[in-house]
Amino acid sequence: MGDELVSKSYLMDLLKKNNVVQFGDFVLSSGKKSNYYIDMKKGITNPEILKTISILISEKIEGDCVAKIAGPALGAVPIATAISLESNIPLLMIRKAKKDYGTSKLIEGILSEGDNVVVVEDVTTTGGSLLKAIDAISQNQGIVKRAFVVVDREDGAIERFESRGIKLEPLITVSDFFD
Repeated sequence: MGDELVSKSYLMDLLKKNNVVQFGDFVLSSGKKSNYYIDMKKGITNPEILKTISILISEKIEGDCVAKIAGPALGAVPIATAISLESNIPLLMIRKAKKDYGTSKLIEGILSEGDNVVVVEDVTTTGGSLLKAIDAISQNQGIVKRAFVVVDREDGAIERFESRGIKLEPLITVSDFFD
């Protein structure tokens, strides 16, 4: 895949072609009803989609003095890993909860005080799980200024992040699929 071919519209085409975005009647994990569903697990297990996402985000953070790329488990870990490989920036994996054995860490990988961290997520609705990951990084003296999401459902996540002084940057918003 030539990097010059990678674009938002190319990613959208890949997501559509691989039925990552499905239309119909769905009940979301929040209990809300929706006329579409974004099956990003199907997307992030596809090498071409993952490579495209990693190139798009790596280009956006180039020259930003980023020390670490972080993703909350489970959906964002493949994305963060792909970006780490593409950009040669070390990776952090953020657990949903501390494990109760071994080292009992919430963050896997080496986070140093003052590290600039870019966080990534597969899909955001309100952004709650990504904000938990950001809190974990902040509590461990990391600094998060930018966050990326592959698809934003436009349910308030961008505004929530803004109120915390963090720019959430979606590669695609749900309305892009309806335009």
